[in-house]
Amino acid sequence: MAPDSQNHPAGRPVPPARPGGTVLARSSYPEFLRIAAVLRKETVGGVLLLIATVAALIWANSPASDSYFALRDFEFGYEPWHLKLSVGAWAADGLLAVFFFLVGLELKYEFVAGDLRQISKAIVPVAAAAGGVIVPALIYAGINFATDSGGMRGWAIPTATDIAFALAVLAVISSHLPSALRIFLLTLAVVDDLIAITIIAFFYSEDVHLLYLLVMLAPLALFLYLAQSKRRFFGTHPAAAWLVLLPIGVAVWALMHASGVHATVAGVLLGFCIPVLRRGPDGTPVQPQPGKPGLAEIFEHRFRPVSTGFAVPVFAFFSAGVAIGGFNGLGSALTDPVALGILAGLVLGKPLGILTTTWVVTAATRARLDSSVKWIDLLGIGILAGIGFTVSLLVNDLSFDPGTEHNDHSKVAILAASVTAALLASILLRIRNRHYRLVQEEETADADQDGIPDVYDDDGGR
Repeated sequence: MAPDSQNHPAGRPVPPARPGGTVLARSSYPEFLRIAAVLRKETVGGVLLLIATVAALIWANSPASDSYFALRDFEFGYEPWHLKLSVGAWAADGLLAVFFFLVGLELKYEFVAGDLRQISKAIVPVAAAAGGVIVPALIYAGINFATDSGGMRGWAIPTATDIAFALAVLAVISSHLPSALRIFLLTLAVVDDLIAITIIAFFYSEDVHLLYLLVMLAPLALFLYLAQSKRRFFGTHPAAAWLVLLPIGVAVWALMHASGVHATVAGVLLGFCIPVLRRGPDGTPVQPQPGKPGLAEIFEHRFRPVSTGFAVPVFAFFSAGVAIGGFNGLGSALTDPVALGILAGLVLGKPLGILTTTWVVTAATRARLDSSVKWIDLLGIGILAGIGFTVSLLVNDLSFDPGTEHNDHSKVAILAASVTAALLASILLRIRNRHYRLVQEEETADADQDGIPDVYDDDGGR
């Protein structure tokens, strides 16, 4: 049988091969299992995030609203170390550093040990993430360019995708989508947040003190050295490494905060320092193996519950609380050009940027989507990426002073856009989910004795 007439395992014809190959192909089986585990964890995190947000909105719009804002603005800490902050600032600068540490760790894992270490698999989600940042920013700027209210400072608010919310929605409504789409969304959201934290570092850092930055390099270098040489220093007790590295990481965070660069940047840098590959007996790098966790797996295991179960929900609780003021207040907020720019950027700009960039990359490389993925699926993922919550709220607080009209209106727009994107994506992806259910049931039933579906046998079940 000629190659162009072979059948897909689900009985569908495979399109003829093109010179550029395929993109968004099926992941390896270990990667499929890992992404499934991440989705399960983020589902819980997304639920806690939703509960914290609803609680904040209820309290901020109740007769006891003054106590909410008094708690959020209460300051404590040590002034000489530039650490006398409000409770809300501690949540944004401190707790979110844990979240961004895991972002850096996840991104490094994908590009060092995951399927995305292959350029052919990485180029599409990375380019799509860039498109999903640029187009919303341009839409926001186009709406606010002619205004003189200072709204242009919030141009980066609609550029971020909330990992916890987006993956939670995907896990709940679309469990049968191809694993390549799940990896696509995860990588897209992680790279998206990395771009957002880069934007924060370069555009939202004020009064930068180079001396603190230079001093910060010393504990950062020590952290990197100890993490990379853990076998020498921690021997057969790698689980104890975090007890030594954690205080050094806190020192890096404190110096980064004192420098004027947003402290969450320290979380990403520390995440990049953690080795993903294990060292074999001869010192050569080896891939992570079940039952033999490396330092990256140990840190992920210890800190992800802290991030999803505490850090991000607490940040959302103190950041999402806004006094809406009833329907009149809601109508006033959503007519503000700042709010309109955020709504249009997240709901329209995200899918437009992601799909356009993906199409350009595939056309330029003369490639095609894998036969298991359709453009309508990418549209659903693009809409889902419009859930810009955690990082969007962070950028909003950096763009506009808390309590100002723009800040409050932006929060309303972020919430409205995130809910709209979640609902639209849910409708579309549920339809696609039903389509893929029969396909995956057939593939799962067609498993050989090793318990691995035959569709993964082409790559050896790696």
